[in-house]
Amino acid sequence: MRPEVQPDIPVRVRDSVAGDMTAIQAIYAHHVLKGLGSFEEVPPDVDEMIARRGRSLAVGLPHLVAEVDGAIAGFAYAGPFRERSAYRHTVENSVYVAPDRRGEGVGQALLAVLIERCTQIGFHQMVAVIGDSENLASIRLHEQAGFRRAGVLRSVGHKFGRWVDSVLMQRQLNAPDDS
Repeated sequence: MRPEVQPDIPVRVRDSVAGDMTAIQAIYAHHVLKGLGSFEEVPPDVDEMIARRGRSLAVGLPHLVAEVDGAIAGFAYAGPFRERSAYRHTVENSVYVAPDRRGEGVGQALLAVLIERCTQIGFHQMVAVIGDSENLASIRLHEQAGFRRAGVLRSVGHKFGRWVDSVLMQRQLNAPDDS
């Protein structure tokens, strides 16, 4: 079941490749330095972003990019939710959009494909850990994709001189819990 996606612009979502990593790093660095969607405070370099992509791919999880007019407009990936074995059927998503492409449907397109791919792989739940309870764009993006709020962790991060919440959201991907 794929959420309805109607981006405002033509968006092509595909698997990331090594050549995308400089653009991905630049998008992520912007979010680290300017936003609260990531609780990192120092942007990782391209080599670290390559290693992170490799870790997702090594366990068979998708790592995607969105292209608009041939340029990388955002990226998304799934990672294990937690390390303990009982969590093996749950993934955590991450979605980042280039600052000049926000509000155009790039995030919707990325998240829809990520959900579809993780569902096809056979995962049961997808979790979003959203930095900042005031990050309404990300919260709305996830709500529109069928996520529901599972809770708020108050003041668990400290960035830009203030305490920041994390919003937990989740979406069922496959069979009901009682199957």
